[in-house]
Amino acid sequence: MKLSEKKRINILQAAEHLFFEKGVEHTSMDQVAAKAEASKRTVYNHFATKEELFQAILTTMLAKINHGDVIYFNKNQPIDLQLTAIAEQEVAMLTSPDFLRLAKIAFMQMLQEPQLAKSLSNNTMGCMTYLEDFLEQARTAGILKGDELNIAAKQFVYQLKSFVFYPLLYGFETITEQQNNKVIEQTVSLFLAKYKA
Repeated sequence: MKLSEKKRINILQAAEHLFFEKGVEHTSMDQVAAKAEASKRTVYNHFATKEELFQAILTTMLAKINHGDVIYFNKNQPIDLQLTAIAEQEVAMLTSPDFLRLAKIAFMQMLQEPQLAKSLSNNTMGCMTYLEDFLEQARTAGILKGDELNIAAKQFVYQLKSFVFYPLLYGFETITEQQNNKVIEQTVSLFLAKYKA
């Protein structure tokens, strides 16, 4: 690995740590340089502005968490088992330290920069990268019903987020694996009560 690439990684890691601890708004490029053990000039050679550095961190963190396996619809397998597998995969991502770290950094910055929420919502991740296609295939096979599958996909994921992710993000409570399993089971049951053909 080239020295310049190593420096860039060090800067990203330092900035991620500081943004997580203090927030983007309260972190200066001087502090990033000191934490990365690099000159301020080196930091600016890699990232012209703090906003550019922040975007690079988001991109890096998203790439780290956004590589779950696609679950394809299988007409020979019970739909509840397939949806349970999707929900389990989603919950694993939503509760992972990397995802929670990204969410905290992004959430604090969204309070300062509301347009960031729009740009982040365009970054589909986890099961939202394939869930709508999965549901469409299940509908075509006569297993599911409904016209607005994009809404159905969001209902499925938002139910999981409401009970699993947001309490962790805001520090309301610590969720046990048993509680997560109960949420998954109820999410799948509620979804099928509405959409099963």
